[in-house]
Amino acid sequence: MHINKGKSLAQCLTDRTDYAKNPDKTDSGELVASFMCDADLVDSQFLLSKQIYLQKTGRTQANDVIAYQVRQSFKPGEITPELANEIGYQLAEKITKGNHAYIVATHIDKSHIHNHIIWNSTNLDCNKKFRDFFRSGRAVAKINDLLCLQNGLSIVENPKGKSKDYGSWMEDNRPLTFSDKIRMAIDEVLAEKPKSFDDFLSKMKSKGFEMKAGKHLAFKGAGQKKFIRLRSLGEAYGEDSLREVIEGKKEHKPQKRVRQYNDKRINLVIDLQSQINQKKGAGYERWAKTFNLKQMAKTMNYLTENNLLNYEDLKAKADGITSEFSVLSDSIKSAEKHMAENALLQKNIVNFAKTKAIYADYKKSGYSPKFKEQNISEILLHQAAKNHFKEVGLSKLPKVADLKAEYNTLFAEKKKEYAKYNALKKEMQEILNAKANVEQLLEIDQNQQQTQKKKDEQSL
Repeated sequence: MHINKGKSLAQCLTDRTDYAKNPDKTDSGELVASFMCDADLVDSQFLLSKQIYLQKTGRTQANDVIAYQVRQSFKPGEITPELANEIGYQLAEKITKGNHAYIVATHIDKSHIHNHIIWNSTNLDCNKKFRDFFRSGRAVAKINDLLCLQNGLSIVENPKGKSKDYGSWMEDNRPLTFSDKIRMAIDEVLAEKPKSFDDFLSKMKSKGFEMKAGKHLAFKGAGQKKFIRLRSLGEAYGEDSLREVIEGKKEHKPQKRVRQYNDKRINLVIDLQSQINQKKGAGYERWAKTFNLKQMAKTMNYLTENNLLNYEDLKAKADGITSEFSVLSDSIKSAEKHMAENALLQKNIVNFAKTKAIYADYKKSGYSPKFKEQNISEILLHQAAKNHFKEVGLSKLPKVADLKAEYNTLFAEKKKEYAKYNALKKEMQEILNAKANVEQLLEIDQNQQQTQKKKDEQSL
């Protein structure tokens, strides 16, 4: 987001954030979350940070980025506004890494629930700016997809209209393996039409590959610890096949990159019938079936390793971890809330002190419109600070040094809890996915079980 022509920085920040926070779209403001800022005063706080940044660094830019925004949409009828806001908050947290203040406003005025995530381009220390990077949109999309999949939500499986299933799309972006690199080198050498097999080996050597002869020919490239045998690269790359190609007896058909799923995490299996009904295509259906088989195998391995083959034990363990995670999450959110309130109060106290003289002059001028226009930023910040003190019921302002000490204590506690939080979150997601997969496999329907139980009780 840049400054619009003919408008001030303050006006632009207010216009952008006011649109996102629109009470008619956010359930009277109930669906607006914030980090290290007050949602009601976010424009003034962003503005103050930029003034401090200028004082600290002296740096200015002709076409400065004042804030960044991501719009995150969800499939109609698939998510609650509360969960959408929570996922938006998680996305913002991963994008900013806790270094920038942000708001997450969930709009429910359309058929599709969507979030407006706006974060300050200036960091919390007011000494650096957010660094965008090449293909950042793709990186954000991947983070978004992961969050949605973890919550059982739909994702865009064919981005930008590409005619391939989601698995293939993700596969194209994985790093090359050593086997991939050897295959690609062989493809390039064969395209050069080597005169003999020895010529082929010589060209492979010139590309940086070491050769090991023996019962099975093998190659090792830069960074490889072990040799890789040709026969392990696929039928088209076996020694006999390569000799036939070089001698002109057959045509070489390069092999597509082998799809590997080395991720040991358990993912939710796909509801095949639902996907088939949506006419996703035969290619997607084949991929989904293979994916489901692999996930069920991982699920069974997990249950066996953790001695959770009894469904009731699995359910009890899942409920226990979920409860523990909820308590820890609430504790961290409480700490974050107090930290945000503390930081906001610190900024308003500093802001109040710095703009006190300007506001006194404004008052002496009889609240002159001309004076206000010339000093709009300082006056707005001073008024915002006074309003904040009134809202929190402060009759006497605390010392900034005391607030900083309290903030540091809260930060240390939160950091300690976060280590446990991240580990517990992974464990909870794994066991919940395993539980969901077992339930789908066994076709367990809790509502049907309860109905049957009532029928049994009535018959007795």
